[in-house]
Amino acid sequence: MMLMLFKGVIAAIPAIGFAMVFNIPGRFLWRCGLAGACGYICRALCLKMGLPIEWATFAAAVLVGSLSTYWARRSLAPMLLFGVAAIIPMIPGTFAFNTVIGLVEMSVVGVTFETLQPVIYNGLKTIFILGALSVGLAMPSLLLFRTRSVI
Repeated sequence: MMLMLFKGVIAAIPAIGFAMVFNIPGRFLWRCGLAGACGYICRALCLKMGLPIEWATFAAAVLVGSLSTYWARRSLAPMLLFGVAAIIPMIPGTFAFNTVIGLVEMSVVGVTFETLQPVIYNGLKTIFILGALSVGLAMPSLLLFRTRSVI
């Protein structure tokens, strides 16, 4: 458990770094880091329980979105101020990189089943994880700030 908390602290560093790149005011940086750490820990716990990475990322993004929505209401700041910087470290870089490498390999070797299969697999993983990040981040504010009833 201590290792996971340590990794959460380490995951807060890129969240704070991206927040600084986006010129987020200094008084909000700790919230961006905390949201990034909580999102990473949530995703790691979900993966440890056996959930696929897409659903684990979705759960983490919902948590980050909930924290961001709560802090936005308390500080009268935009929700995306906290959420975007915290969610960027969870972008699936490995799957996207492998997709591009597979596409380059296909352009050199040619399109065969052996070259097409990893491209499709990694590409779909990338798309689903990015979809989970975007929908999960937006879901709490969509559910809380409804202008009309659900039913």
